[in-house]
Amino acid sequence: MGQNNKRDINIFGLSASQALTNQICEQLGIEQKKVQTIRFADGEVLVQSLESVRGKEIYVVQSTNQPVNENLMELLIALDAFKRASAAKINVVMPYFGYARQDRKAGSRQPITAKLVADLLTVAGANRVITVDIHSAQTMGFFDIPFDNFETSQTLAEQIINTIISDKLDYQNCLLVSPDHGGLTRVHKVDEYTHGLTEGVAVIAKRRPEPNKAEVEFVLGDIEGKTCFIIDDLIDTAGTIVNAANALKAHGAKEIYIFACHGLFNGPAIERLSTAIKDEVIKKVVVTNTIEIPETKHFEGLEIVSVASLIAPMIQASVNDESLSHVYDQAKEKIHQKVEKYIKVH
Repeated sequence: MGQNNKRDINIFGLSASQALTNQICEQLGIEQKKVQTIRFADGEVLVQSLESVRGKEIYVVQSTNQPVNENLMELLIALDAFKRASAAKINVVMPYFGYARQDRKAGSRQPITAKLVADLLTVAGANRVITVDIHSAQTMGFFDIPFDNFETSQTLAEQIINTIISDKLDYQNCLLVSPDHGGLTRVHKVDEYTHGLTEGVAVIAKRRPEPNKAEVEFVLGDIEGKTCFIIDDLIDTAGTIVNAANALKAHGAKEIYIFACHGLFNGPAIERLSTAIKDEVIKKVVVTNTIEIPETKHFEGLEIVSVASLIAPMIQASVNDESLSHVYDQAKEKIHQKVEKYIKVH
C-alpha cells in the first residue's frame, strides 16, 4: 500500500455517483465516508459531512450529468461545506464534466461555460479536479489548480479485446473508427492497446449545422467487409453515432460495435439505438458508468462497464505520491500480454 494506510483515503460520494463511489471504495478495500444531502421544498440543497474532515485530504465524487444544474450545485455546496469544515485538501472527482462542450465561443455573444464552471469549482474550495475523458483537452487550461484527465482508452480497449475474443471475431478484419476528425487522437490511444487484434483506423468526416445534429460527408478508410468499432467520448441524443453507423454500413462494413465513455442517452437516443440494433445496423453499444444510467434507459444490446478499476488505482497512487503514468503503463503491459497470448494461440 506504500507509505499511506488505507484509512487515510477519505472518499465521499454525492447523489449522482453513489454506485460508482461504492465500487471505487470496494476496489480500495475501504468504506465510503458519509455525507448527508437535504433538499428543501423550494429546491434548495444542504450538504453536510457526517464525519470530521479537519486536516484531512478528501476525495469528492460527483458527475454533473442530467439534471446538470442540480448536480453541479450540490457539488459546489458540498465543497463549501468541506472547506468550512477545515479539510486540508479537497480533490474533486467528476467522472462526467457537465458543460465541457461549451469550451469556446462557437458563435457571437455566446459564453464559455466550461471556464465558468472551472472558476466556480475553484472558488467553492476545490484544490484539484479529476475528470474522465473530458470532451476537450483545452478545458484543462481553464483551471489554475491541478487538473487530471483520466482516459478510458485502456477500459474501452480491454472491452474491445474481450468482445473480439468472446464473439470469436476475425481480428485481422477488425477496424477502429473515429466518428469525426477531432476524435482521431482518442482512437489512436485505444489502438495503442488493441494493436494486433485490430488492424488500422478509419475516420468519418462530418459537419454540424446545429447542436445535437451532424451530417456525414464521407468515410475515409477501407471498411468493406470489416468489423468496425466506433469509439467516441459520449452519446447524447445518438443522432451522430447512428448516422455514423449507417454510413459505415452503406460503405460495406460487416458488423458495427459502438464504444463510448459517457452514456447520456437523452431525448430520442434510446429509440434510435434500439432501432439500429433491431435493424442489425449496430451489434452492441458499450458505455462506462461515469454516468449512472437508470433502468428506464437500459435497452437490449447495451453493455455497461465500470471505470472503478481505472479511478481506484489512480487515487491510491495519488495518496501514496506515486506516478500516475506508472499506473497506465502497468495496465498497458497487462493488456499487451493478453493480446500477445491470444494471437499466439490463434
